[in-house]
Amino acid sequence: MKQIKGQNRNWNNGLKSETQKFNTAIFAKKVIQIDHTLDYLRESLSNYIENDLCQQIYEKVESRNYSSEEEFVRDLDDDEMSYLNAMLEREINYAKNVQNDSRVKELNEVYELLVL
Repeated sequence: MKQIKGQNRNWNNGLKSETQKFNTAIFAKKVIQIDHTLDYLRESLSNYIENDLCQQIYEKVESRNYSSEEEFVRDLDDDEMSYLNAMLEREINYAKNVQNDSRVKELNEVYELLVL
């Protein structure tokens, strides 16, 4: 009987270990997804970097470590939001025209936060 309890305990520890690995993998995937969205945004901003307001937004993305798109959008002032809104409309339309669905999806995540 003691042997069975010991075996169950080891099995349980193995299950906890696998659950922790799974949860870590899910967390890592979410973090990568967030960073990926801001990477697409950073790339789009770099196309308009000669504009002072765009450069200001670009520097925010580069210099601050945002944990989410929501945090980034909350950090924008009204002028930055207006500029980014117009720029993202152009960038999303371009991505649709070239059928870059992943780019459309990622940029749309930020755009939707701006229009809320």
